[in-house]
Amino acid sequence: MNPPTTKKKGAKAKRLPKILDKLKAHDPNPECALDHANPFELLAATILSAQCTDERVNRVTPGLFSRFPDSASLAKAKIEDIEELVRSTGFFRNKAKNLSGMAQRVDAVYDGEIPQEMEDLLTLPGVARKTANVVRGVCWSLAEGVVVDTHVGRISQRLGLTKEKNPVKVERDLMNQLPVDEWITFSHRIIRFGRSTCQAKKPQCEGCLLDDLCPRIGV
Repeated sequence: MNPPTTKKKGAKAKRLPKILDKLKAHDPNPECALDHANPFELLAATILSAQCTDERVNRVTPGLFSRFPDSASLAKAKIEDIEELVRSTGFFRNKAKNLSGMAQRVDAVYDGEIPQEMEDLLTLPGVARKTANVVRGVCWSLAEGVVVDTHVGRISQRLGLTKEKNPVKVERDLMNQLPVDEWITFSHRIIRFGRSTCQAKKPQCEGCLLDDLCPRIGV
C-alpha cells in the first residue's frame, strides 16, 4: 500500500509549484474583493461577508461606514439601526450583534485600534480564524495561516490538495504544502479564480488555465 501513496504525494508535490506559477501569471496582483479604507472597515466587511457575496457587502458598507465610521461610533449605535443597514446581507440580526460587540470591545480594550495579533482578534465577537487571517494578511501582510472560504475549500479539493471539508483541516493541509510567502496571495487568487472559472455548479474546465494540472476531483 505504501508505494501508491508515495507516488500520489510525489505527483502532488510536482503539480503544486506549476499550479502556483500559472495562478501568479494569470493574476499577478491579487487584491481583496471587499472595499475598505482601513482595518476597521475591512474587519466589519469581513464579518458581513459570512454567507453573503462580496458584491452585496460592497453595496451595504458605504451606508454603514457613512453612518458609523469607526469603532467608537459603532459601539454606541442602537442595534436596530445597525440591523437596518446590514439587513440585505442575510442573518442580519446576528451580524449586527457581532458588529456591535466587536466595536465595543475594540473601543474599550484596544483604544479604538483593530489589534494585529491573532489571539487578540479571536476575542472579538464574530471573528474566527478566516476573518482574522483576512484582516492580518490584507492590512499588515502578516501570515499565520491561509484564508479558507467556500472557494478555497472547494477548489483545493478539486485540485487534490486536500481531502478535508472542514475549513480548519483544509487550512492545515494547505499550510503544510504551500510556501509561507504564498499563504496570503494563494487565497486571493483562488477566490477570484473560483468566481471567474472554477465555479461551484458549472466549472469552466474547458479552456481552464489549470486544466492540465487538475484531477477534477468531485467535478
